[in-house]
Amino acid sequence: MSDTPSVPPPTADPAVQAESTHNAQVLSDVAALPALPGVYRYFDAHGQVLYVGKAINLKKRVSSYFSKNHGGTRIGHMVSKIARLETTVVRSEAEALLLENNLIKTLNPKYNILFRDDKSYPYLKISATAGFPRVSYYRGAVEKKHHYFGPYPSAWAVKEAILLMQKVFKLRTCEDSIFANRTRPCLLYQIKRCSGPCVGHISSEAYAQDVADAERFLHGDAQDVMKALEARMMAHADKLEFEQAAELRNQVAALSNVLHQQSVDNVSDRDVDILAVKVQGGRACVNLAMVRGGRHLGDRPYFPVQVQDGAGLEVGEDGQAQRSVESQILDAFIAQHYLNVPVPPSLVVSHPVDKALLQALSEQSGVKVSAEANPRGQRRVWLEMAQTNANLQLARLLSEEGSQQARTRALYEALDLGLDNLDELRVECFDISHTAGESTQASCVVFHHHKMQNAEYRRYKIADITPGDDYAAMRQVLLRRYGKLAEVLNEAKRSGETPPGTGRLPDLVLVDGGKGQVSMAREVFEQLGLDLALIVGVEKGEGRRIGLEELVFADGRDKVYLGKDSAALMLVAQIRDEAHRFAITGMRAARAKVRMDGGKLEEIPGIGPKRRARLLQRFGGVRGVALASAADIASVEGISNELAEEIYRALH
Repeated sequence: MSDTPSVPPPTADPAVQAESTHNAQVLSDVAALPALPGVYRYFDAHGQVLYVGKAINLKKRVSSYFSKNHGGTRIGHMVSKIARLETTVVRSEAEALLLENNLIKTLNPKYNILFRDDKSYPYLKISATAGFPRVSYYRGAVEKKHHYFGPYPSAWAVKEAILLMQKVFKLRTCEDSIFANRTRPCLLYQIKRCSGPCVGHISSEAYAQDVADAERFLHGDAQDVMKALEARMMAHADKLEFEQAAELRNQVAALSNVLHQQSVDNVSDRDVDILAVKVQGGRACVNLAMVRGGRHLGDRPYFPVQVQDGAGLEVGEDGQAQRSVESQILDAFIAQHYLNVPVPPSLVVSHPVDKALLQALSEQSGVKVSAEANPRGQRRVWLEMAQTNANLQLARLLSEEGSQQARTRALYEALDLGLDNLDELRVECFDISHTAGESTQASCVVFHHHKMQNAEYRRYKIADITPGDDYAAMRQVLLRRYGKLAEVLNEAKRSGETPPGTGRLPDLVLVDGGKGQVSMAREVFEQLGLDLALIVGVEKGEGRRIGLEELVFADGRDKVYLGKDSAALMLVAQIRDEAHRFAITGMRAARAKVRMDGGKLEEIPGIGPKRRARLLQRFGGVRGVALASAADIASVEGISNELAEEIYRALH
């Protein structure tokens, strides 16, 4: 692929010249475009990316935006801002698809429909352990040596599948370090959820047969597995091996019960994704339902942003938007979602999708992908279920957003915040967490655009202070958060110019605490030359009861009690509680890491490098040592009962 330079051609295309509102450079760049596949980017006068698109024919597609006056439409509004364009020529539409969506995720263009979901999908994993493989929940990069099933729409769906593997096939779920050191069967064996391979209650051959049956079931061969189990049961009965026959009878009954409960069982539809889109009130929801191995695994809703700005901007060669908003949203979802997620061969969709997109996706994934917009039979049932879920999820979102906007307005009015746009209200909240001075962590959470912005959360490890000194911790985190920004802003005031890319101060800085914490924040802001009116402390009320909090100000204003039922106080409490949650989870993780660090073993009196190595070898790591009992630890060579008790106490 190659980037095309902005070289003006000898003559501009007449169709392009019809749009006289653009500068000559843009028009000449458009006329110079080649008739090749590629990706185009539009920029405004400030260098911000407006839109990213792909085309089989760059010249036709880009020219279509400038071939007529689009008036006050979304296309016209976007086109009127274009000051510069860039294009990249590629070899095929599949390459254009990949590049387009990588650029969308990287550049975050204003007028593209964006689906933001940084979470990876969970899988059910069957390990490649020799003898007795383990079934487990897994999230992350897959390895070829293990067997993975999914992806699943949620962690709950994976755990349900694991429970099924335990009930029907009695596969083990314990970690390898525990499995290798069991001397008697665990509770799962007692309740018939495990066949007890750790203590030899099942042979490796019989266990391997159960693993093979489980994998066939997960692949969708449930009926074949049922027939094979029945045949083995009858064979044991013919040999008068009634105990083995009874075990298989129970397995057949459990599997039959599962198949009866799961009405979705269609051999011809083993792997299908069902996509339903609903648009209402300027928002949209795409509901993804997954069918794997003929079983419905559950649903997952996605809510794109910039729907109003992005929908309707993909135009045809005649310059008109040719496809519905719903279809364009589905196109955007399919293109962005399946870049990093395996695509099934069949998609059932509520609205037609671009055939060229499916072809490009097939080339990129190596799987022939088809989409059906008007299904029949079982597929129609699935689609109707997905549409119902999309409607419900969107209604819930609109209700929550309406409530959150009301809370934002209430806080805006209660504190008399001078903002031109209520939607731009930005609040940052800080909290300190530690355990008796150990592993002190500070958190900063961000509320913006009427919701918590998880991607902007930050944790700060506090060091070089007296353990337990919350005031010193607050001082450190505020200096680290706003120190550099204050320098840039103060320099901009002196020079009269603000450099591009400069961040912005929040409209409100909440600190979890009363006069003491607010006084410390005041000192920091005075030192940095920042506005004291930004600082608000959330002071606990009488008896530290929820709903009685008061707001404390750093600029000398009197304390304010908003009222127990105040929508503004509800928002403040929501942000404060989120800061507390984020701080305490970070502190606990840091504390656990310190306590579980392998180096901590050597800090225990009597544990040197040799004993530490023996412990780690026996239990497979520090986690395995921590999970072991004192008696198990004492079984390691060179570890006395007294030392084992000491190790157990140190790790707990």
